[in-house]
Amino acid sequence: MKAYAAVMMAAAAVAAVAVPARAQEAVKLPVAVIDVNQLVQDSAAGKEAMLRLKKAQDAKVAERKKMTDDMDALQKQLDAQRSTLTDSKIADLQKQIEDKQIALRRFDDDTQQQLEDLKQKELSGLEKQIMPIIQELGKEKKLLLIFNKYQSGLVYADDSVDITDEVLKRFNTRVTK
Repeated sequence: MKAYAAVMMAAAAVAAVAVPARAQEAVKLPVAVIDVNQLVQDSAAGKEAMLRLKKAQDAKVAERKKMTDDMDALQKQLDAQRSTLTDSKIADLQKQIEDKQIALRRFDDDTQQQLEDLKQKELSGLEKQIMPIIQELGKEKKLLLIFNKYQSGLVYADDSVDITDEVLKRFNTRVTK
């Protein structure tokens, strides 16, 4: 038992000395990061995609406003004429308002899904254009790994491994040709 304890203590001592020695050896890994958000915001193709998304969203906002205005007009009509309307006419207006509320909720749900689908389509198209450039840079720089800077779980990356500007420059050059 004493021999076992002595062996374990010796192993622990060797490990304690070996770990700091390894930690002091700075290993430079061929790794890079890119900021995909910056590529989307700053590239010509990304700006065009975001403009298309904004136009679609603005059209849906205008369509929703018209639906809301129609519903509000019915509610005002009901409020203003309630004392002069028959019970059946009041019930009819209330039913129309309720139907418009249901249609508005459906519209909101459908719009949210449609805009999300459009966003995915636009980003997927950008990714198809950007990936060959990222792969090309990775091969040129002999990189083993390229991380998406903010979506990979990465908590720190030195600016020296950020190749976003190079990807952006090549992407804008190729897309404008």
